Amino acid sequence: MLKLFLSLRYLRKKRIVLLSIAAAALSVALLIVVASLFSGFIDAFEQSAIDTVGDIVLSPPAKFSRYQVLIERLEATNVVDAATATLSAQGLLHLGKGNVRAVQVWWIESARRAKITGFKKSLLRQKNSAGEISFEVPGSPEKKGGFVGIGVLAEPDEKTDEYDVATIKEMIGQSVVLTTGAVLKEKDSSADETGLRFRRKTIEFTIADIVFTGVYDLDKRFVYLPIEQLQNIMYPNEDQATADQSAVCPADQIQIKLNPDKSGDTEAALAQIRGVWQAFASEQLRWDQYLISSTQIETARQLQSRFVAELRKQMGVLLLIFGVVDCSVVVLVFCIFYMIVRLKQKDIAIVKSCGAATGSVACIFLGFGLCVGVLGAGIGTILGYVITKNINVVERWISAIFGLKLWRSSVYMFSSIPNQVDWASSLFLVSLSIIAAGFGALIPALVAARTKPVEILRYE
Repeated sequence: MLKLFLSLRYLRKKRIVLLSIAAAALSVALLIVVASLFSGFIDAFEQSAIDTVGDIVLSPPAKFSRYQVLIERLEATNVVDAATATLSAQGLLHLGKGNVRAVQVWWIESARRAKITGFKKSLLRQKNSAGEISFEVPGSPEKKGGFVGIGVLAEPDEKTDEYDVATIKEMIGQSVVLTTGAVLKEKDSSADETGLRFRRKTIEFTIADIVFTGVYDLDKRFVYLPIEQLQNIMYPNEDQATADQSAVCPADQIQIKLNPDKSGDTEAALAQIRGVWQAFASEQLRWDQYLISSTQIETARQLQSRFVAELRKQMGVLLLIFGVVDCSVVVLVFCIFYMIVRLKQKDIAIVKSCGAATGSVACIFLGFGLCVGVLGAGIGTILGYVITKNINVVERWISAIFGLKLWRSSVYMFSSIPNQVDWASSLFLVSLSIIAAGFGALIPALVAARTKPVEILRYE
């Protein structure tokens, strides 16, 4: 009880100790903010992949037909909740005179895609609608509709990095022209030795909705069209039921959402999906074993694993650098406590002459250091939490006051800074800060313990 009383008394009376508390708080807050922002960016990056392509992606080495049969077989299993097919292509989008954008086209099943990904919440017009999303043009159901990324239609403001959503919404209902192409099997002079010829296709459609995912790379270059119209638009002279599958290739990827009850065991789900695919490719597509085994079946997180691993390395290096810089807290605690021990030699001698053991005296100053660490870590945790949760507000203040835009979606991918606190890393950093403060007080505590009352009180 005496040790706790003296520790708290020194903490209350010695104002200079507030300096070490402030240093510990700032170091903890800095590390928590850095760890949380990095972890939040990584989590947002991985979640954006899931929101874009679903839990699992099946990517064969070649395009294939009869994808509906595969989807039915997948959904018949107990691990797949829903699946959808997509076909990707490159193209040029003509928005008006002199306004042509290079885009990537995704032919999709809109209703199925909404069940698998977070696609509906990214649509400006239909995100709050009660029914299923569709490519139907408002007021003109006879027109061919399509979705266009918001970054394809406009650029964000240079200062605010925000889109003029109200103005962009006025583009819904505007007709645009997409130039893309298809590889067809034909026997003529323009075909190569395999009989394949690239045929340019010009598709006129009306903007039915605008896609704003918040991920700059997606919003900047994607156009979405209904895969149900693929046969009539891209292959008008082909009969999909009888045509050669090398000529009619309606899908090149299957995106899958796992059953929530089975999402925890991804390895078992991957194995079952792989078995369904192998049976389908062998029976329906007549593919050889090499093509079947070359098919990539991976989770959305696995697709991003290389990039995420590099981000985590950079996060570790950055935390190490800041951790080394924050070692100054240990030095500061040592200097302050050593000075206190030297100034309180008389008090220490009196305590020891009253019968206090050497270990008890050491514990007084060690407890003093731990109290400093606990207070500093507690204040730093609160400060780090407040800064992290309001990081976008802080960034806007800096931008408004100094005219400096720190976060641009075109550079950092996302339209806003991730602001979720990484509590696992925070707990580790708080514990480390308390231990560091105790370590800084260790040597002064040993010096105090070795004080000889006779030499101190001899001339008193």
